[in-house]
Amino acid sequence: MKTPPNWADCAKSLIDVAMGREPADTVIRNGKWVNVYSGEIIPATDIAIKHGRFAYVGPDASHTVGNQTHLIEADDRYLVPGLCDAHMHVESGMVTVTEFSRAVIPHGTTSMFIDPHEIGNVLGMAGVKLMHDEAMDMPINVYVQMPSCVPSAPGLEHAGAELGVADVQEAMQWPNIIGLGEVMNFPGVTAGDSTMLGEIAATQAMNKTVGGHYASPDLGRAFHAYAASGAADDHEGTRLEDVIARVRQGMRAMLRLGSAWYDVAPQIKAVTEHGLDPRNIILCTDDSHSGTLINDGHMNRVVRHAIAQGLAPVTAIQMATLNTAQHFGLERELGSIAPGRRADLILSSDLTLLPIETVIARGKVVAEHGQLAIEIAQAQYPESATNTVHLGKSLSAADFAIVADEQGVKADAQSASVQVIGVIENQAPTKALIRDVPVANGLLEMNLEADVCQIALVERHQATGAVQNAFVSGFGYQVPCALASTVAHDSHHMIVVGTDRELMAQAANRLGEVGGGVTLFTEAGEAAMVELPIAGLMSNERAEIVAEKAQQLVVAMKACGCELNNAYMQHSLLALVVIPELRLSDVGLIDVVGFKPTTLVAS
Repeated sequence: MKTPPNWADCAKSLIDVAMGREPADTVIRNGKWVNVYSGEIIPATDIAIKHGRFAYVGPDASHTVGNQTHLIEADDRYLVPGLCDAHMHVESGMVTVTEFSRAVIPHGTTSMFIDPHEIGNVLGMAGVKLMHDEAMDMPINVYVQMPSCVPSAPGLEHAGAELGVADVQEAMQWPNIIGLGEVMNFPGVTAGDSTMLGEIAATQAMNKTVGGHYASPDLGRAFHAYAASGAADDHEGTRLEDVIARVRQGMRAMLRLGSAWYDVAPQIKAVTEHGLDPRNIILCTDDSHSGTLINDGHMNRVVRHAIAQGLAPVTAIQMATLNTAQHFGLERELGSIAPGRRADLILSSDLTLLPIETVIARGKVVAEHGQLAIEIAQAQYPESATNTVHLGKSLSAADFAIVADEQGVKADAQSASVQVIGVIENQAPTKALIRDVPVANGLLEMNLEADVCQIALVERHQATGAVQNAFVSGFGYQVPCALASTVAHDSHHMIVVGTDRELMAQAANRLGEVGGGVTLFTEAGEAAMVELPIAGLMSNERAEIVAEKAQQLVVAMKACGCELNNAYMQHSLLALVVIPELRLSDVGLIDVVGFKPTTLVAS
């Protein structure tokens, strides 16, 4: 399904349809128009569509009906603009752009703004271009933001590639690049780093949008400096004061509800209780697991959730449609049911529960009652995008041993106080905890009674065979097990969390064999596996199959004692060195408050 012609190429035809001089391609009759411009719900509305664009929206479109016009009866249902996801990473669904689109179209998503910095960290510009080109072939609008931080924190991690100002300048010439992806290196920005400022300048020179990422709770000078940098939005807020601060500084606050990030409820009170103007607040998902997409929904899930928090339905829909389109300079193309715009809309019988009954994209019915109504050819990735897991050697339990005297602990000590990464359920930040762990046979051991197990980062880009070891708390594992994943935001080495060093080695080696993915090992062997051969991040299988395998992973993790909501998503962020407080990278344990390496043993 091709992109609708430019407005200029079909303007006369749209005018002729509205005047009754030319028949419409499609007419939708007798619906309740959810007007995101006026905030009204207008009954008894007809819509005429021509060349994939709205030509007429009003009380009677009978003058636009011809012999070949396709008629759709709305039967007094709501006419809702197609939903937009303002910030997201396709790779977090563990599927390709094509499969992600297949999964979300039945949920009413007709526009996505994707930041492919995951594949960029593995394959560099070549990977970004692959996803850019795939996005252009979709039957819905999939715009791409050029990754800004590869690696996300220079000096604190080493990715599989490096991107800089020249790369951003090149990408800004590509037809489907809508702006700069989230600028995660906020310490670099506030320090005046030339690369960060150069990338922002290159984006603004093309009059495109700069995505923000300010993950610090500090709303003092550093926050004000970041706002001055040109970042136009930010999705890292988790508190009421975060959304208020961003809107006051002229940024659009993006409130996310992903598979594991529940940041809408505390922040939406800025509107429902404090009366802030909602025009500069946008809803997004950021990271959605394939299981969430298949079983729970996408942006329709976010809108429903916002309404459940007390937001007026039309306001919630504005935050997922018009506000997004205006933010990216696409108001004349997307985000509303109004003449001239692309004909993207949903038919729904309830504005609060928002059942997605019919989805129309670019004037064509693409889904009905939860089922895709069109064929989308499966994406074919080249061999160069596979076989990206290079361990350099076969790992053993010894690679995951933490030797006491190497950490400054006497081998004959009974215990040691160590820094531990503390997982916070349903949030991206972690806590920097101090816990005591036993010392035995010259090694620092885990303390499962205190919910302290081991975490390791295995280098997988340069085949160095290097392993960094530390401790993590929050997963609740109670039996011998190990979970390994080559999805490890953002540098995407391999993260292994486990309670048994031998099993950790087995899990890591297994991912080396299959070329990437997620696997859980227990004493009985491999309990679950999701193969991700494309850059070690994405499957080449259907989203439904990936979701089923991911569900097996959830069941297996629970059998090991883990009760966290979407624990795998939180596992995958343990190496993200741009979100406080404590992370693990290929450099070692990282203090993400001070942005510096730190010691495992507490000082």
